[in-house]
Order: sequence, then C-alpha cells, then structure tokens
Amino acid sequence: MATAGRMSVDGGDMMRYAEYSPKPDARSDADIDRRLGGTLIAVGLGVAAAGFAGRYAFQLWKPLGQIFSETVRKMPSSAFSPYYKGGFEQKMSKREASLILGISPVTTKAKVRDAHRRIMVLNHPDKGERYCDRQGKSGSPYLAAKINEAKDLFDKENRR
Repeated sequence: MATAGRMSVDGGDMMRYAEYSPKPDARSDADIDRRLGGTLIAVGLGVAAAGFAGRYAFQLWKPLGQIFSETVRKMPSSAFSPYYKGGFEQKMSKREASLILGISPVTTKAKVRDAHRRIMVLNHPDKGERYCDRQGKSGSPYLAAKINEAKDLFDKENRR
C-alpha cells in the first residue's frame, strides 16, 4: 500500500524513495580497488613494452637508414619522375596512348575528346607554344600526329 511520497516494499518496510533500495549486486570498495590495480599494472607493462620496442627500433634504424639511403642513391633519378622517359613504340598501345593524352586507360569518350583538344592546342603545328622555328610556326607535326594517333586508338576502342 502506498502513501503520499512513500512506497511500501515487500515485508512492509516503508522507504521514502525507491532508488535507495539495496542493490543485490553492489561491489565492495576492496573489489573495485583490486580491479583498478590490475588495470593500472597492465597499462604500465604495456607502456614499458612500447618503450623497450621503441628503443630497439631506434638502435636498428641507424644501419637500416644507411642501407636505405644507399639504395635510393643507386636508383636512377628518372624512376621518381612524373614524366614518361623513352621514345614512342612502333605500334601504339593503349598504355602509351593514355600516357600521351594524360588520361586513364579506361575513360569516357568525352574525357578523351577534352584531353585531345587540350593537348592539341599546345602542340598544333600552327598554333602551339612549345617549339618555334624560323618562320614563326610553333608546335611539332610529329607530336601532333602521335596525339591524333592516340585519340584514334581510343575512338576505335570505344566503337567496339
């Protein structure tokens, strides 16, 4: 039976509020201290292990750093260049065509057209800005032919 502001708990004991009822699974302070101590020891051991591993890595780093720098010095500088080194192939491949146009080997027809137009403006024999001869003409007929060949290869692939 409940009265104003009070509750009846089994056994007839009257309590003012229900949240003050005893909890059966309450942990003692000693149990909490033991668990906290175990956690702190585990964290301490983890930090110590990370410190020893870091010290060991720094000791190994000096010889590995020397080997790495020697290997980088032996590599040709063109390996890190964003430009393609080498001449043109006899028969143009899709990879070479994509390198010439600066697009992905699998791309849309619109992107091929835009890339071709952008590169031809720079390399057209009459209007380009790259090479100038004595007559004031700029651009290269050979490069223009290769750019057109690359576009034609992509157009042929898109038709299939």
